[in-house]
Amino acid sequence: MSVAALDRQIKPIYDALDTNSNKSAIVACNKLLKKHPKNQLIKALKALALVRSQKVEESLILCDEVLDAKPTDDAVLSAMMHVLRGLGRHMPDKDMVTMFEEAYKQQPLNEELGAQTFFANVRAGLWKAAQQIATKMHRQFQEDRYLYWSVISAVLQANDVTTPPSMRAILYKLAHRLMTSSPTPSYQNTDRFHLHLSILRELELYDDAHKLLDSDVGKAICSTSLSCNEIRRDIWRLRGLILEEGKLAEARIVDQNDRNWLEFLSILDATFSYLNPSGNSAEASSTPENARLECIAHVARTQELFTRIAQEDGVKDRSAALGLLELEKRARTHKISTDSGRLVTLMQQYFDQIGEKACCFEDLKPYLADLQGEELLKWMSYLESIPSSFTTSKDLRRLINSHKSSRYTLSQSDLTVESETARVTLYLQQYFEGLKLGSNLPVTELQYADDLALLAANVLVNLWKLTSQEQYLLHAVTLLEFALKKSNQSFQSRLILIRLYRLLGAPSLALDHYRLMGIKQTADYLVRAFNGEKYSQIPEFVIFEDRLDSSLQRDIVKMEHLRMRLTHEPITSDIIDMELIELKFIFDRNHHDNRDFEIFANYQPRISDSINAQTSLFGRNESHGWLWSFLKLYIRAFQQGSDLDDTVEEKLLIGDRPKKTHDADKRPPLRERLIQQSEKDLAEVLNQPYLRRTSHRLNIYLQLTQDELLFVNFAGALAEWLEPYHDYTRPPPAVVLAEAAKQTELKTGHPLKGVDLAALNRASSPVKKDEEPPAVTEPPELVTKFFDCEQHRYLMDSVVFILIFSALKARFLEVQRNASPIEALHVATLGQEVRMKPLDLQGKSVDELKGFASLHC
Repeated sequence: MSVAALDRQIKPIYDALDTNSNKSAIVACNKLLKKHPKNQLIKALKALALVRSQKVEESLILCDEVLDAKPTDDAVLSAMMHVLRGLGRHMPDKDMVTMFEEAYKQQPLNEELGAQTFFANVRAGLWKAAQQIATKMHRQFQEDRYLYWSVISAVLQANDVTTPPSMRAILYKLAHRLMTSSPTPSYQNTDRFHLHLSILRELELYDDAHKLLDSDVGKAICSTSLSCNEIRRDIWRLRGLILEEGKLAEARIVDQNDRNWLEFLSILDATFSYLNPSGNSAEASSTPENARLECIAHVARTQELFTRIAQEDGVKDRSAALGLLELEKRARTHKISTDSGRLVTLMQQYFDQIGEKACCFEDLKPYLADLQGEELLKWMSYLESIPSSFTTSKDLRRLINSHKSSRYTLSQSDLTVESETARVTLYLQQYFEGLKLGSNLPVTELQYADDLALLAANVLVNLWKLTSQEQYLLHAVTLLEFALKKSNQSFQSRLILIRLYRLLGAPSLALDHYRLMGIKQTADYLVRAFNGEKYSQIPEFVIFEDRLDSSLQRDIVKMEHLRMRLTHEPITSDIIDMELIELKFIFDRNHHDNRDFEIFANYQPRISDSINAQTSLFGRNESHGWLWSFLKLYIRAFQQGSDLDDTVEEKLLIGDRPKKTHDADKRPPLRERLIQQSEKDLAEVLNQPYLRRTSHRLNIYLQLTQDELLFVNFAGALAEWLEPYHDYTRPPPAVVLAEAAKQTELKTGHPLKGVDLAALNRASSPVKKDEEPPAVTEPPELVTKFFDCEQHRYLMDSVVFILIFSALKARFLEVQRNASPIEALHVATLGQEVRMKPLDLQGKSVDELKGFASLHC
């Protein structure tokens, strides 16, 4: 059969995979494999269809067959990339890198294969190997971009978590040597120039950087590239040239009409550099009084400059007007302000000029926080003069900004139920009037009056906090649902609505709105950045991917999902083993908290909690401490329900292990870390306000509820009690491996790869244990009293914490009487996790105890 004819027969397989018709793809592959049993592309496509059908064991066999054949065909390699990703075998210690390296070895003159091998190492974060491949490609193909690939790979290796700190300088020096060996200068390409400057900055070669930047070419690049100009600005400051940078910024603003806010900040930094010990001392006076006088004179010059620019720009650009506000704020901070009423006057001028823009309130917010006494009264009086009627969208926006500013500066005496109710009525009335202005807007546009609905929702939430009456939350939900009918794209309304549904015990409605947010996964931009030589972006993409891979929120959701699964699905040994391995990986991960709670539309007064704090479930946001507490709990429970140890785990693991940090070997063993109480864990136990004032540890935001704390301590005591029995009854590794090999062969008809079944059978013959079984002891009091009302004392760092543990059933009956179902659901969920009363354990045999622990997990 000709190649073209075979391609026509394979095309339906691709079509089936593209439409997620995996069953059809498998049938088509089986049909073609009868005629072409050795065709590697068909095998790879079938393996991909099997992976997507969750048939991992069958896919593994085909995957290994294709890999053993060491393919070089681009279509096969492409298909295998997707297969290995699906199997989790694309990271440093697995097969994707090896597959491309083997292909490149067979065809060393194939430039495309060399690039794909480089990208495979890039995706796996193997920067040392990537640097070596790029260097080889540069020598072989004499293309400059491969040399710069080598340079950036050395830089990324220096910044990698697996690289010891002592190697960083060496790798940057390697990158510098490679950079200087380039036959073409770096300034021929903007991103290459940026890479060169970043290396010089890291090595503190400021004189070399200055020569590059002070050249005509360097000045031209910085005038057109924001990223290069930013690194130039940073180098100038590191050299102590703050005053010089201020002069350059002034020239760019005046002569080139540059309105980049960073240029205004450079002028402000230069203005106050006389009072900064780390600033430029070359032109600053030696005595504090002279420095103060020179700073006052410079403030006057800067004020004159910004005033002139603000008058010239008007409403076209707000940078200079905002610069005047920042200038006055810094002058007050350094106690050199000459006019006590100037800040409010500038704020009024700014509001007059920018008040019709949506950004006005957020711009003024940092300065509103400092207003007190007469200044505050003067500002409030000015806001009251803003007309409450409107006929245009600009008038409406100005009114909304006045409402936001006025609300932000309210005092505690202004936050009564009556006054807040009056504000809701006013905001709603104006909201419905404002909707008329946007009646002809396209459905994809936001209504001009949306922020009035958000203001009203903020007030309703505050009324709920003041009165504890859920009717206000229901009013807020009704309002925001209506607002979303008018502005379907208002993500601010949807975010608050999700929070409110959680508070009302309506998780399905919260999930519906989350899905309507249309949150999408990110694409693989790293390889695109290498192909496009965007060296200024590559380090940021690497950091971005690392933050996604080590996302705290993702693993919190994973932990919550696991808890739900185990209380609603049958628990099998396979589930326990797989989840144990994954939880151990998560436990060792250095998590990044990528959540940005500032994105909420927070229009609460400065003296009260934010809308984020007010709408957090149980007044807490789960973070590192909460995750670690439950990870420890479930890892210990799964360890006692599993026959796996580290030896068996290494043999049976299909996917990748996470990348280890350079100090991973210095960590205590896992068992020790599971029973350790870190400072964060301790802080979350201490749920007493007076204790937060007695120890520096207690500044950490408390994350465990009292009911969760009860459950965590109960589970810890239970695990401590049962651990000796499980350790004794756990079969030897050879027995576990032999059984796994047999089961694999029964399922697939092929032996378990890398396991000698005959040797295992010999090793797993019945052997009598030398040690005696541990004596059966009574369960600890914390376990038996879990369902009883009892008082327990914990001594930690000489502080006695008295925690009152209510009976679980009594606690449920107590919270069931609450108007809100949230606490009842919370207690019921924890009750489901317990699964069996500890009192039933008394008199059980060792084997029965082991079975209990598996159930209890």
